Amino acid sequence: MATDSPQRAYRAACPNCGAPVDFRSAASPMAVCTFCRSTLLREGEALRRIGQAAELFDDHSPLQLGAQGKLQGAAFTLVGRIQMRYADGAWNEWHALFDSGRSGWLSEDNGNYVFSFDAPRPADAPELSTLRAGQPLTVGGQRWSVGSVTQVTLHTAEGELPQMVVGLSTAAKGAGPSFVVTDLRNTQGEVATLDNRPTPTNAEPQWSVGRSITLAELSLVGLKNDTDKSLKGQGVECPSCGASLEPRLSTTQSIVCGQCHAVVDVSKGVGADLAYYAQDNADAAVHEPQLPLGKVGKLTIKGQTLPWQVVGYVERIEVDAGGDGDWQSAWREYLLYNRTAGFLWLVDAEDGWSWTQPLTGVPVRKSDDRVELDGVGFHKLYGYSGQITYVLGEFYWRLAKNQRTYNTDYQGIGGNSGKRLNREETHEAGASEVVWSAGETLQAAAVAQAFGLGGGQQAALTRDGGPSNVTWGTLKTILIWLAVIVVLLLLIRKCGGDDCDEVRDTYGAASTEYQQCQRSSSGGHYYGNTGSSWGGYSSGGGHK
Repeated sequence: MATDSPQRAYRAACPNCGAPVDFRSAASPMAVCTFCRSTLLREGEALRRIGQAAELFDDHSPLQLGAQGKLQGAAFTLVGRIQMRYADGAWNEWHALFDSGRSGWLSEDNGNYVFSFDAPRPADAPELSTLRAGQPLTVGGQRWSVGSVTQVTLHTAEGELPQMVVGLSTAAKGAGPSFVVTDLRNTQGEVATLDNRPTPTNAEPQWSVGRSITLAELSLVGLKNDTDKSLKGQGVECPSCGASLEPRLSTTQSIVCGQCHAVVDVSKGVGADLAYYAQDNADAAVHEPQLPLGKVGKLTIKGQTLPWQVVGYVERIEVDAGGDGDWQSAWREYLLYNRTAGFLWLVDAEDGWSWTQPLTGVPVRKSDDRVELDGVGFHKLYGYSGQITYVLGEFYWRLAKNQRTYNTDYQGIGGNSGKRLNREETHEAGASEVVWSAGETLQAAAVAQAFGLGGGQQAALTRDGGPSNVTWGTLKTILIWLAVIVVLLLLIRKCGGDDCDEVRDTYGAASTEYQQCQRSSSGGHYYGNTGSSWGGYSSGGGHK
């Protein structure tokens, strides 16, 4: 039957359970009954049951069917979603139907969201089997960089879908179709997705292009109310000690037990066999975060002041890429969460504090050691391999023991020396990814004030500001002068040491001649070892 709406809608009874099934778009070919999970194919004015969809992984997302919002003034409603799984967890692609009849997708991206639209596949789209993370390429006459290559499995779906989805019935039996999803990113802040998911007609790989978005920008209404009541019954037992675990983030893939500190993988959903790894708790007090989990602070980021809650804590070390176990420096990261703005990282390193967020796009490469983002130039500081050593709280990706990343840090040039860029590359089973993040330095006093820390606690946050407070040109000048001084001292030491050694050998260590030689020399031994670092900065390695 027809209902009052900007376009013709259709409602029919589910042939399996009799519950009403709504189609808001005349172009939608299929839906999943929200009551009995039947997969329904629309044939004219009738519905035909073609199988059963798997149960959804309840991820506590604030999004739900029926939520409404606006994108650049155009109204839309969330009418369906597809849920995908991969080695590190799962993500959702929400079908957004606009009042004009156009369909879009609101999907998750590194803990945040991307709004994208399907488009014709470019004629020059590459074979997916040839792509690797970080690879530059041209598609559709535009330059892109491969952000990730991921082997995924269709898990399930719900609601109304704008195209046929093959394999929902086999997914319900734990054998959903597997395919490759590749994300491409460009310097205009866009992300494109190329995947070869199966279609009824064996069509070419699908192509969509979108941009990063926050839920606040979409002015969404009808979101799920995240209360303790809505999460009741969703807790699981820690597989290590049996304590209760209650994931509260919309995208939690790993959670740390508050009792035994085991890191538990919940990426396969509540009710699944949970894998975990134990952490060394002998020195638990040493690992106590200075910003406690659950603490809320108001930070001003990009000109907007919002409340951010500490939901995760990570300790990392820089390790030798050769794998011999040696490490040079350590740093700490706090994962912050805001319900409508997504995730933010606070980084506590040897050279001070900073915040950072993943980018949808990539910077413009100017040379091997220089990139540019939004008109700001950045020079390469250092490259290093990082390894997670200790974690607390919840995280939007699956944590593996001794997990490693390959990083490159960049600093803003000239008057933008407080700006930061980081390139992080990971390689896991079935997936590889390159993520760029951007941020700025913060004063320890600003962090303390934001989270309401007292004088003593604020003093404990202070780090060596070192290179964060000087420009690259100034730093290079200092390093050059230090190198000159070291060379001169070595020459003086060599000269003085050799002369006096010869006098000592001739006249003896207690002789007046030897004592006079020492007094008249430059005293190279007095200066001792000057070292190779300055203000926490070492040219031989790197740190966050």
